Parts: sequence; structure tokens; C-alpha cells
Amino acid sequence: MLSDTAYPVVKATLPVVGENIQEIARRFYAHMFGEHPELLDGLFNRGNQADGRQQQALAGSVAAYAGYLVNSPTEVPDRLLSRIAHKHVSLGLRPDQYQIVHDHLMWAIVDVLGDAVTPEVAAAWDEVYWLMANALINQERGLYEAVRLSPETVWRTWRVVEKTRETDDVVTFVVERADEREVKPSLPGQYVTLKMEMPDRVHQPRQYSLTRADDGLHRVFAVKRVPGNGTPAGEMSTLLHDRVQVGDELTLSVPSGDVVLEYTDRPVVLASAGIGITPMAGMLSHLVKAGAQRKVMFLHANTSAEMFPLREQVIQDLAKLADGSLMTWFAERSKSTHMVDGELVGRMDVGAVDLPTDAQYYLCGPLPFMQAIRSDLIARGVPAKDIQYEVFGPDLWLADFQ
Repeated sequence: MLSDTAYPVVKATLPVVGENIQEIARRFYAHMFGEHPELLDGLFNRGNQADGRQQQALAGSVAAYAGYLVNSPTEVPDRLLSRIAHKHVSLGLRPDQYQIVHDHLMWAIVDVLGDAVTPEVAAAWDEVYWLMANALINQERGLYEAVRLSPETVWRTWRVVEKTRETDDVVTFVVERADEREVKPSLPGQYVTLKMEMPDRVHQPRQYSLTRADDGLHRVFAVKRVPGNGTPAGEMSTLLHDRVQVGDELTLSVPSGDVVLEYTDRPVVLASAGIGITPMAGMLSHLVKAGAQRKVMFLHANTSAEMFPLREQVIQDLAKLADGSLMTWFAERSKSTHMVDGELVGRMDVGAVDLPTDAQYYLCGPLPFMQAIRSDLIARGVPAKDIQYEVFGPDLWLADFQ
């Protein structure tokens, strides 16, 4: 909680900070990387920096946290903190690096707001920062301790043993352990961070959802090629598609992510679009491995049947369950003569689906897709607590739910 001294100052200045937080975030990152270019080597995703998503995510999270301190001081924004903490642990973030962020963020606040940042205002926002930072440090310490690792030891070497083309733009990789050090088994829905050296010798991290339950020796993930379309093509996906082959070694971090399938007897609905199928396929694989008897409904939307990644895996896994079903929506009709049962043309419409009673829902796909599906589910009376979602990249939606 904010101190009695800081509370009225943060409350009074929150509107002006909120109005300028995007510019504060932009200048913060530029200033920090100017002073610490090493942070771009293996820790920060420069693709997210280039398109502005990282700046937007930082702005939203800081503003949301400050709003909590002012408007709901007795509550803790667990979801906000958990999502950030898991991402930090997947990257091996160290507690001492929060001081670097603090120094440059406070510089940016002063640089944008100027004389409005009196010593009292600076002290109050310093308090906001360290309340959030210390909460994250504590969560991250617990996550590291849970897997008996430190920020320096979250990385392991894996060897590519299979590379399979799923569709024209999606490739699946199967990797096996290349050393004997202990690895943490993944939970259903989690991701790993892959760190690779780019052509300019700078290491870059990217997160990829695990698409199958671990067997103790192997991990499986799928990569969609990110085309340019007027912007730089995805450097990591391009390397993985074009250059990484069977026998090559990759560096992966400990499985992370707080959107994890809950093991209950309740029905579960997995709804995805495009490459958002990857964590849903991972959850489904875990259900099969566990011999789940619960009702499982899998809903998926894609451009066409031919562009549906992991389709055969999903169909085969659903067939192994006692009560599994698949419905798909395609923007384009299948090239085959007849549509397969359960295939529809157009956008996903959960209003036309006979949804199971008391189900839990997991969503993944483009943000507009998830916003539409979540709104439709809420309109049908599904409690918000029963809907979880996974966003690829910085979560620009998270602050809306705080």
C-alpha cells in the first residue's frame, strides 16, 4: 500500500501521468538502451520494440498498477503481476536489473513532465515503482525456487531431432535434451523462451507455446513464419524456417506461463484462431496423457482447412478422449469436394454452438478474435472468472481487466 504521504500525490497526478505514459515509456526505452545496449542482447525482443508493443505494454501495466494502489488499495492485481513475473523468469531476469529500469523510468517521467515533477511527486512515483518491482521480485523468486533454478541457470541446450512442415507457413520442431541437467516438466498451456544469435551477432529471445505434453526427454513447439508485408519480416521465425535443421542445437529456457489448464472434472472449451492453436493443442495433449474423462470441446478458426496447423494432431488427440469434439470455421471453403463434419464457413460464432454447462474456457489467437469471443461468452452468461486467454507477445489487453 502507498504511504499516507504518497497516496494523495499519486491520486492527484495519476491523470497527467496516465495521459503521458505512452510517451514516458517511449523515451524510457530509448534512454535505457542508449545507456545499456547490452540489454538488447538476449533479454529484450527488439521486434516488439520496433512496432511499439513493448512500450504500450509497459505503459498499460504501470498505469494499471498505480490505479490499483489509488482505487483498490486493499487488493493485489495478481493477474497483472503473475503474467509479467512468468515472462521475466522465462528470460532469466535478475533482481538487480530492476534498479536499471527504475533509474531510466524516473528519468523519462521527469523528461516528459518537466517542472511538474516536484521532489514530492518524484518520491511518490518512486514508491509506486518499488511497490510493483518488489512484488514482482518476490513472485519471481518463488518461481525460480520452485524449479530450483536461478536467473543464470534457466537455460538448457536442446538438439533438433525432427522438423515437420505443418502448413505453408508453420513448422513444428521436436527437440531432445542435449545435456544431463535436470529440466522442469511443462504444465498444460505453458511456453518456453528460445534464444538465438541473429546475423548481426545479437541474441534475441522469442516465446513459443509447447504443443505436446513432455515425455521427460523431448519438447515440441510450432513456429509460424512472420512475413514482412511492409514491415521487417520476423527475424527469429525466418531463421528457424530457413536455417535451423535436424541436428542443430537450440537454447531454451524453463517452461513458464500462468495460463495453465486446471485439472478438474468440469467440461473444457478450447477456442483458438490461426497459430493460437499451439497452447490449446498443448492443453489437449496433456488431457490425453492424463486419461481425462471430462467433456472437451475444441473450437478453431482459420483461413482455410489447408492452413490449419496441427490439425491431424488435434483430431487424433480428440479421438482418444471419452468425450471430445471439434468445430472449425474457415474464411475460405476447403479445396476438397465436400466439407468435413463440423466445418463451417465464416467467422467463429460461439452463439451457434451448444456450449456445455459449467465449462471452463481457454482462448488464444489474434486480439480482436479473443475480444469478440470473450464478449460473446460473457453475453451468454459465462462468468468472467471461467474465461482465460493467452496473448502472444506483450499483453496490450491485460490492463483492461485490472
